[in-house]
Amino acid sequence: MARKEFKYRGYTLEELQEMPLDDVIKLFPSRQRRSLKRGFLPRQKKVLEKIRKIKKEGKTEGRPPVIRTHCRDMIVLPEMVGMTFGIHNGNEFVEVTIQPEMIGCYFGEFAPTRKKVEHGDPGMGATRSSMFVPLK
Repeated sequence: MARKEFKYRGYTLEELQEMPLDDVIKLFPSRQRRSLKRGFLPRQKKVLEKIRKIKKEGKTEGRPPVIRTHCRDMIVLPEMVGMTFGIHNGNEFVEVTIQPEMIGCYFGEFAPTRKKVEHGDPGMGATRSSMFVPLK
């Protein structure tokens, strides 16, 4: 069975990548549209500059370099598809390869800041009462 071609709001990935950024922004949900309409923050501009520098140098073939960033509020744009980002989660950089389905989402959605807590089994010394239980 052939894999279904990716489309975002009726446009293919190639069409999105060729579109001017202003036209792509009009396709995004309202929260992302509002954020991008106000312009990029300095840290977001820095991430975009790194992306465009890597694309200009032609380092997208093979294994492209990982772009490390603390900018969790950056919105995934069509030009980022296929690139690998190290997104900081407060403790470490989580490597995320951008897929076409991620367009319009925030970086922070792919690097969770909290881990599931798994407590150990209660044993000797776990509680005050277990101090007096005789060992077998």
